[in-house]
Amino acid sequence: MGFEVSDGTHDAGRPRLYRRPMPLGWWLQNGAYFRFVVRELTCVFVGLFAVLSLWQVRALGQGAEEYARFVERLGAPAFAALSGVTLVAVLYHAVTFLNLTPTIVVIRIGQQRVPGWAIAGAHYAAAVVLSGVVAWILLQG
Repeated sequence: MGFEVSDGTHDAGRPRLYRRPMPLGWWLQNGAYFRFVVRELTCVFVGLFAVLSLWQVRALGQGAEEYARFVERLGAPAFAALSGVTLVAVLYHAVTFLNLTPTIVVIRIGQQRVPGWAIAGAHYAAAVVLSGVVAWILLQG
């Protein structure tokens, strides 16, 4: 038998569920909750970066004039500030994700579980190598 959220009326034979009131800032009272909520909010900036990248590809596909206009818009102070905030948010998101990999990825060799530091370290190394490859490609000019 499943329970449903009560709308305030009470049907005979059905228990009413208790809903503990939660203050709006519940997540500010505990450091772990705060970091969790901030990490989840960084997803907005990850999505914003993806949309901006798609916008850039679209401008590039429409020719040199449209791309030049796109680059000019990015030079505006508001875009520069937004880019800085987005960079910090995306880096925080990436680091917290890489720190979670030992919890998400469980690797066993025989009966032994690979230590978490090795799994996280491998992911960090892969991120550094891939970032280096992307930087090299972009700097070839």
